[in-house]
Amino acid sequence: MIALASDHAGFEYKERLKGVLTSLGLSYRDFGTASQEASDYPIFAHAAAAAVSTGECERGILLCGTGIGMSIVANKHPGVRAAACQCVEAARLGRLHNDANVLAIGGRLTDWATAEAIVREFLTTPFEGGRHERRVELIHTLTNL
Repeated sequence: MIALASDHAGFEYKERLKGVLTSLGLSYRDFGTASQEASDYPIFAHAAAAAVSTGECERGILLCGTGIGMSIVANKHPGVRAAACQCVEAARLGRLHNDANVLAIGGRLTDWATAEAIVREFLTTPFEGGRHERRVELIHTLTNL
C-alpha cells in the first residue's frame, strides 16, 4: 500500500500517478488534497507520513511545489526517511543507500516524464543494505526515532 498525498501544486501529478500505480499493480490510499484549490501541505504530508510511520502503508509519495515542504513534514515522523528528489539518480540512491520510504517530488520543478521515471525508480529499487544498514540505523538511534 502506497500513501499518496499532495497539496494544490502537486494535485495534477498525484492524480496522474494513480494510473501509474494501478498499472504497476500497486494499491494506494489518497490522503488528499482533493482539488487544485489552495491548501496547506503540512496537513496532507502529516497524514500520509503517519500512515508510513505506523506501518499502515509501506511507502509514501508526496507532491507539492518543490517537494521540500512535504519532505520536512514527513521526516518529523518516527521511522520515516523522506527524500525530496528532482532526478532519477537521486531516487535510486535514496533507496539504495538511505532506504528512503517516502518520496517527495516538486511539481513546479520536475516535468511529468521525469516525475514518473522518479516514481518508478523509487518503487522498484531495493535497499542495498550492507554498509548502509548501519548508517540508516544510526539515523534512528541518534535522533531517538
